Amino acid sequence: MENADTDTFLITGGCGYFGYRLACSLHKKGAKIILFDIVPANQEVPEDMVFVQGDIRDYTQVEKAITGVDCVFHIASYGMSGREQLNRHLIEEVNVQGTHNILKACVEHGVSRLVFTSTFNVVFGGQVIENGDESLPYLPLHLHPDHYSRTKSLAEMAVLKANGTVLKGGSGVLTTCALRPAGIYGPGEQRHLPRIVGYIEKGIFRFVYGKPISLVEFVHVDNLVSAHELAAEALTPERQHCSAGQAYFISDGKPVNNFEFFRPLIEGLGYPFPRLRLPISLIYFLAFLTEMIHHLISPFYNFQPLLTRTEVYKTGVTHYFSIAKAKVELRYEPHEYNLDEIVQWFRSKGHGKKHHSSFLSRLLLGSLFVAAFVAVALSFLLVAGN
Repeated sequence: MENADTDTFLITGGCGYFGYRLACSLHKKGAKIILFDIVPANQEVPEDMVFVQGDIRDYTQVEKAITGVDCVFHIASYGMSGREQLNRHLIEEVNVQGTHNILKACVEHGVSRLVFTSTFNVVFGGQVIENGDESLPYLPLHLHPDHYSRTKSLAEMAVLKANGTVLKGGSGVLTTCALRPAGIYGPGEQRHLPRIVGYIEKGIFRFVYGKPISLVEFVHVDNLVSAHELAAEALTPERQHCSAGQAYFISDGKPVNNFEFFRPLIEGLGYPFPRLRLPISLIYFLAFLTEMIHHLISPFYNFQPLLTRTEVYKTGVTHYFSIAKAKVELRYEPHEYNLDEIVQWFRSKGHGKKHHSSFLSRLLLGSLFVAAFVAVALSFLLVAGN
């Protein structure tokens, strides 16, 4: 990254997996880094990397952290997966109000560059998309199947609308852009991969769903780091602010079936790849029932759903996007990666084939059959009612 040694970067969510990876990459290039997060990093932070503990929902804390910063990477968000997706109030506070706080602080304190980490989901809501590009319209807000996707869409709109806002004191304008990454993977990823490995080791991962030809995308964490660095660079005068006001899809550029993508991880840990394939409609219905149950009992027991409806769509319905715009305007060139390093990482942590819990397996399969029976019964009642 050009001129990194003269810049100070604030990274919201900087102690998370991707945020810290980005911080370390910039730090190696000589940049000054401020990590802004609600919790400290779970690994040792270099002495000259500043950690500011704070919450983006609190404008005073944001304002304190952003003073003297040249560029903000706004990564912090809430509600991406699992039971977090069902906490509407917190999702809206973090993703929408938190983003407005960041934008306001940038304008008030003369920060001229903001790179926002968005998501594929701003245009995707369960419909098939093949090689889509940035000309696709935002999915209408009422069609989003989850609060995370809806609020990230609102946040991205606000970020791109703020592009060109005059900074306080007339010291220039705020330039912004948004990156829409695919599912992130890499060694040490803590959100999705441990959950998948947990399902494998408990014997729950005994089936796949959707069509074998359905395709989705992923992005290695280091490719995503590169894309963010390039996006920030493309907001500078040296690059004619060419990314200002723009959104970019970011992935490895290799559409793949979701379950086939994870085959090397499953087999690398010594487990057989599932042969049972179930219809996506059944899994979606099971996810719907699970969400309803969670809504009823979460005040007493906030359990982790096996899958949410959004996760079923994201893993079982074809949606992949062109990265041509990012290649041309950001000069983004993704490197090739495989899951070998991830398999080795999990093995180094003591993971690998163990005896399954047959009870959990039977319970899951039993739940699927119950869900199927209920679905058939409801269909019959609806037909009879007509």
